[in-house]
Amino acid sequence: MKHKWMAVVLLAATALPVASRAQQAADGLFDHLRSATPGQLARADGREQAPQKPVLIAQLVAEALENNPEIQAARREWEAAQQRVLPAGALDDPMLEAGIVNLPAESLSFRREDMTMKMIGLAQRLPYPGKRRLRQDLAAKDAESIGHGYQETVNRVIRDVKLAYFDLALVVESARLVERNKRILEQFLQIAEARYAVGQGSQTDVLKAQTQLSRMNDELIRLARERETIEAELGRALGRKPGSLALLPEMPPLQETALQPEALREMAIKGRPQLLALQSLIARSEKALDLARQEYYPDFDVRLSYGQRDRMPDGAPREDMVSLTVAINLPVWRETKRAPRVAEAVAMREQASEMYEAQLNELTARLRQQVAAAEQNLRSARLYETGILPQARLAVEAALAAYRVNRVDFFTLLDNQMTVFNFEIAHATALVGYRKALAEVDFLTGKQAF
Repeated sequence: MKHKWMAVVLLAATALPVASRAQQAADGLFDHLRSATPGQLARADGREQAPQKPVLIAQLVAEALENNPEIQAARREWEAAQQRVLPAGALDDPMLEAGIVNLPAESLSFRREDMTMKMIGLAQRLPYPGKRRLRQDLAAKDAESIGHGYQETVNRVIRDVKLAYFDLALVVESARLVERNKRILEQFLQIAEARYAVGQGSQTDVLKAQTQLSRMNDELIRLARERETIEAELGRALGRKPGSLALLPEMPPLQETALQPEALREMAIKGRPQLLALQSLIARSEKALDLARQEYYPDFDVRLSYGQRDRMPDGAPREDMVSLTVAINLPVWRETKRAPRVAEAVAMREQASEMYEAQLNELTARLRQQVAAAEQNLRSARLYETGILPQARLAVEAALAAYRVNRVDFFTLLDNQMTVFNFEIAHATALVGYRKALAEVDFLTGKQAF
């Protein structure tokens, strides 16, 4: 019996230093967590990477304007349309003719008949006055509409670059927050293990911390997959080859912009290329209607010819002859040819007008949606910055201090930390959502920020 008590005493004496060291380790972790800044916590395990210089969005927009194939194709189409304006109003090529007139079939002699001539002539078609101008105006309106379409393509690519950039910034920021929260949870796990070693904590606390760490690892895997998808979309907008994109976006700051739906609508009417293209299409339809009505009037074919005659059989000279003729077409098939063309032009004009109204109504609705989204995200971002996040971080500090003296359980501490993490993600999402809504507003109004 005496030997048993001695063994118990020896075991207790051995366990005391171990428990003391575990308690000291836990106290040291508590102090480190309470005094360390978020940046120090993020670098606590020595996994800091070399800083990479962020790429500004203006640089990517400039690259897209230079290399995006959709922009290049739209520019070529516009250039081609501009080259069609002058030919549309030009005259048809003149016709040069040469031949023999009134040659006797039996003798084939150029001297026997007075009307036998060697003839050369020139013919030119002259459209009814006003038709050439209308045709040229029609081609000019076509080119103008295509030019607005080119600018719409430019604005759309800029919008796509902005949206992909902000989405990538959110993914990068989320990954950074996940890494930082993961390292804080690793500190919590060490505390839970140290307290469990001295009998002040439970194994459940350790398992809860390990579970949250596994969730963080799974979130990092998801974010890595999402980053690849967004980088592929951004590379497409930039005109880069697959696999050549490696950049670090800059998290957008909160910069408030005044948004008034009515003023934005007026700005869109004056500056949105899509609406301007439809306005050009309406004007083109008016020109097409005028031209269809001009087809009721005839065109003129003017022909000038010169006839050279040989001498008479007795050697007497014959005078050469000059001929001038004017011919017109007779637009008599009005009901079957001209009237349907006029009706077609009227229908196309009405279609263009209805398309314009439909696009304007859709644009007005989308503007209000994006303004509402921007205002909501702006208010949320402000609320997170000024109220929710500071209070949540204070709650974590209070829970950490209370957990140290066993006034709250580990689940409360863990829940408070995960609440801060979720609020930080929500804050970053609100910032990005606000900037994405502004990018949509710029696109809808035709504004070119860069």
